[in-house]
Amino acid sequence: MNSIILRKDIQDKIEEIRKADILVGIPSYNNARTIGHVVKAVQAGFAKYFPESRCVLVNSDGGSTDETMDIVEHEAIRDFQSILFHHRVEPMVRIATPYHGIPGKGSAFRTIFEIAEALKVKACAVVDSDLRSITPEWIELLIKPVLSGEFDYVAPLYHRHKYDGTITNSIVYPLTRALYGKQVRQPIGGDFGFSGELAKFYLTKDVWETDVARYGIDIWMTTTAVANKFRVCQSFLGAKIHDPKDPGADLSAMLYEVVGATFDLMETYAGVWETVEGSEPVPTFGFQYAVGLEPVRVNLDRMIERFRLGVRELVDIWRTFLPAEIVDLLHTMEHMPIKTFHLPDRIWVNLVYYFALAARQRVINKEHLLKSLTPLYVGRTASFVIEAAESGASEVEDKIEALCNMFEERKSFLTKNWKNKGGLS
Repeated sequence: MNSIILRKDIQDKIEEIRKADILVGIPSYNNARTIGHVVKAVQAGFAKYFPESRCVLVNSDGGSTDETMDIVEHEAIRDFQSILFHHRVEPMVRIATPYHGIPGKGSAFRTIFEIAEALKVKACAVVDSDLRSITPEWIELLIKPVLSGEFDYVAPLYHRHKYDGTITNSIVYPLTRALYGKQVRQPIGGDFGFSGELAKFYLTKDVWETDVARYGIDIWMTTTAVANKFRVCQSFLGAKIHDPKDPGADLSAMLYEVVGATFDLMETYAGVWETVEGSEPVPTFGFQYAVGLEPVRVNLDRMIERFRLGVRELVDIWRTFLPAEIVDLLHTMEHMPIKTFHLPDRIWVNLVYYFALAARQRVINKEHLLKSLTPLYVGRTASFVIEAAESGASEVEDKIEALCNMFEERKSFLTKNWKNKGGLS
């Protein structure tokens, strides 16, 4: 794949800038409706918190056909007194460019990493282009832990509605925490800070022609940082407001993408996680406060029907790698009324670990395997919705913590059978 910095227009821009302290990247694709707000929040963040630093904003665009790139070039805060800032402000340098390579967020990030390396920046961040809740403080919270020299990677920490982020809460967070021993609460949050050195390290990895470049970049960035012993922390950013999604909707593609990337990384870093026991908190920055959250509507009837249909149609696939007692329990759940529908933590953890082992052992086609997880995930989510119906935010966190502890407790089963690649023991 051709490097973006070989293009003459980008070379000229880098030559003009020469060197920078801070870079914030915004990947985009047809985000004209929201990207102007993000650009102004980044500009205000630079002005308020890093007025003495040379700051660059990079928009890495996937071929937008709307006015996204034009807005990035021209949107600006013109009255700095409106944000209570009275000092002279260095103009924010902008680079807006289409990226090359496989369509996807990972390719957009690669462009951002390459420009960061060329400008020898000390600290970087990436933020989503459709954020409605970003504030200038996000830039400080993602950049300052890196600029201080203490950390290489800053994960986001958000308050989310109890029915939002269910793939993170039920699979990605507890699994990566159990594997690598770090309690990074939002490993696929989308908004991250990282050092120039880490950006350079990311570029050495041969993943840019793979699925990582399409859709696995968030979990890849977090896992790569943790597994390679970079110094990791997290910053509280308040609420992440985005278009709400019904967790009972068709999530096969998203589940396949995120869980597939997580399982692939298990193969890459088996030598790291096999010896890890338990987990530890990572340093957390930012003043935590209660936030108003947009409701997430769920359709329990549809979710449970999706689960039941999966049990009827996919049981023959599951029998090839799941023990008979788990298959029998799933059959029992098929006939449970909504009021008593329940998939226990221990069974759910076992299911995730059995699927990870089946993926490693190539029991069936990987895509078929992971898409067969969807009705089980939807059933687990329905069980959680019922269980957490009357729970407040802290009680929900307690439930997620209990699930994480179960993943850690059952990890020895995974480790033992991972080494025994020929089959389960």
